[in-house]
Amino acid sequence: MVTADWLEDQVRIVLPGCNVEAIDLNGTQDHFHIRIIDESFEGMRSLQRQKIILNHFKPYIPHPIHAIDLKCMTPKQAETAGDTVFHPHAGGTGIHIKRIQKHQNRE
Repeated sequence: MVTADWLEDQVRIVLPGCNVEAIDLNGTQDHFHIRIIDESFEGMRSLQRQKIILNHFKPYIPHPIHAIDLKCMTPKQAETAGDTVFHPHAGGTGIHIKRIQKHQNRE
């Protein structure tokens, strides 16, 4: 069973000093948003950052994980980043939702 806590632990295997937050978008344990803040992302393009994480999760995609939305930032970028999460399947076209609302639904 995939949980937000398990995903966070897995990301810390790849980036031990990172700040990570995973959110189960639907409560179905297969669609997740993962927000990762790490100094090592400095100088990297978005796709390079995401590839580091996605390569680790390849064995789990598409089963048991169907979708992962990644927000990979440097600490400086995180200071000015918005507080939204992209939900890739909401409404069929994807929508941005408030991160805090989904986090509250997890509790």
